[in-house]
Parts: sequence; structure tokens; C-alpha cells
Amino acid sequence: MNQETPVIYLAPFQGITTYTYRECYSKHFPFVDKLYTPFYSSVPTEKGNASKARELEVLQHNHIPVIPQILSKDAGEMLHFANYCHQLGHREINWNLGCPYSRVANKKRGSGMLPHPEMVEEILSSLMPKILTNLSVKCRLGYHAPTEIESLIPLFNQYHISELTVHARLGIQLYKGAVDWDSLARVVDLVQIPLVYNGDIFSSEDYQTFSSQFPQISRVMIGRGLLTDPFLPAKIKGHSVPGLEDQKILVKKFMEDLYLSYRKHLNDRLNVIGIMKELWANLACGFENPGKVFGSIKKCHT
Repeated sequence: MNQETPVIYLAPFQGITTYTYRECYSKHFPFVDKLYTPFYSSVPTEKGNASKARELEVLQHNHIPVIPQILSKDAGEMLHFANYCHQLGHREINWNLGCPYSRVANKKRGSGMLPHPEMVEEILSSLMPKILTNLSVKCRLGYHAPTEIESLIPLFNQYHISELTVHARLGIQLYKGAVDWDSLARVVDLVQIPLVYNGDIFSSEDYQTFSSQFPQISRVMIGRGLLTDPFLPAKIKGHSVPGLEDQKILVKKFMEDLYLSYRKHLNDRLNVIGIMKELWANLACGFENPGKVFGSIKKCHT
């Protein structure tokens, strides 16, 4: 079993892990080590998207570093984004090579770039001599085949990517099917840079099972598991967690704070209710009868 203290990152989710969510979550549950933004496609402007531009100015939420993420296949665009983030004070940006959705992948972006190592090499060879921040990468094992990553790892090693986060599925799987432990083991043998695991960790028991199989990896990125159980990072790190009834009280305070924060920022009650319902779709899965819990939430209109 891995004896190192687990390092836990909040995975980015478009429309969910927003500025408001990250701020409230880190205030109530301060046990993650990095918070990743949902992806940017370019440098946001005050004229084009003022709120997204202002969000990039935030370097930390409650003393937890914020890592801006970019989804791009253009080295110039990525350098512009990196320089902009560096001027704001960020020390790292993350390159999204993992987005599995076809509207992205079909344009050879996200996981759709994984079958094209020549594109990745062209971007890294142009970007890395000029970039002022660290560049980390989040990817999958491949888009069509789990061997695709094996052509990319030598590039990641060569260009000293600061961290490589691997979701141990294929792009075409989306979030379905089992994670591929055998292919992940091959990745472990090949990488010479810090490796972060991203996949199905929904409980501290899941983490212990993973850690016993991959003791070399102490860094994990958690998305759906954390949205389902906000206490999960604390449990994995061995912190004392209150009893079930007290957990419910703390979650209630968190969700109330989140709702009020969204109302303050958006000033659109119906839109905020829709956002809260989306969050509850995940959170309800942590209850004994998720269908009943979420069924009650879905009926709310005020």
C-alpha cells in the first residue's frame, strides 16, 4: 500500500466545477490540494466573456491553488493563454487531451488528438521552449485504442511535462465500462514524470484498492466521486469525519451557501435552481435511496 500522504485534485467539469462551486466547496471541505477550472478555449476578454476573464484572476480558493485548463490544438493559442495566466500569477496551466465528447474529439481536440502523436509533438516542440508556466497534461489512454498513449509518453517525458493525469479509459467509452488497469500499468512503466490517476474512485475503499495495486501513484484526481461525497478527500486522507447525521447538516450548509452564492452572482432564480438540480443529481447518489431523494429535488421550482 502507498505510504505517502494522498494528494487529491478536484477534476474539472464543464458547468459544474465553476468559480462559485470551487469557492464554496473549498470553504466547507478544505482537503483537496488543487482545483482545476473547466476548460478555456482561448484567453477570455472583458468584452467577450467578462465573468470568465475575472475568474482567471483568482489564483487560489481558500488557499488551495487554482489550475487553469485549456482545450486547444493551436500552439500559438496555448502560448497566449499560458502567458496571460503567467502575468496573472499562475504557475501552471493544464492541457486537456482527455475530453471524450464527439463534438470536441471529431475536431482532433481533447481525446480526439490522442491518435495523432505528430500533432502533439508539433505543439510541444513549438510551445515548450517559450512557455513561462509549468504545463501539465490530462488525457485518456487513447481515443480508439489504449496503446495510443504509448506513442505520446516519450514526448511527455522529453518535454518535461510537470504532471500527467491519466483517466484509464478510452475517449469512445465516455464514462462507461471498466477502467483498464493493465494499460495503466504499462503507462506506469513508461513515464518518467509525476503521474496522477483519474478514474473510478467513489469511496475510501476504492482508493485503498487502487493504492494497493499501484503503490507508485499517490496523486489522484477525483470528479464524480467527490460530487457524490464531498467528504471523500477527507476520508481518503484519514481525517476525522463526523457521523452521518452531522454530515447531512454540513452538506445542507454547503448547499445553502452554494445556492446563495449563485443567486448573488447570477441573479436568475430559475437558472440557479437548474444548476442546483444538476448538482443534486450527483449528490443524491450518496444517499440510501437516491431515486427518492433526487425525485423530490426535481419537483422543486422555487
